[in-house]
Amino acid sequence: MAIKFSDIEHAFFYVSSAPMTAKTAILCKETGEIFYASDYDDENQIPEEIYFREDCIEIPHRNDLDLGRNLVFEFVEQYMPEDFERVREILRRKGAYGKYKDLLEDRNILQKWYDFENARQTETLREWCEDNEIALNG
Repeated sequence: MAIKFSDIEHAFFYVSSAPMTAKTAILCKETGEIFYASDYDDENQIPEEIYFREDCIEIPHRNDLDLGRNLVFEFVEQYMPEDFERVREILRRKGAYGKYKDLLEDRNILQKWYDFENARQTETLREWCEDNEIALNG
């Protein structure tokens, strides 16, 4: 069954909106249905049998696809290599992502980061779908 890419993307953003393992989304490749669960919400839990079905697959977290720090460093190397060490220091501290975005704003390239991040996420998520034999519609 062909599954809308936007549905998979929505599930990816859901899973990635929290620390790893805090939110889960599982796709049933046969029906296209996506099941959601969260450590923060007892109402939306995934039926136990879904975890054992061969036609079901867990939607990855952005960190599973190296779209966290590695993506930041890839962007920095490409667009602001002179700030590489500064960004590395920023990422070692609390509130790192906000401070990183402040630096990008100071450099007037925050929108370039968002465009880069979105393009890479889409590309990587489509590759993940292909690798996992998920037929896409759109």
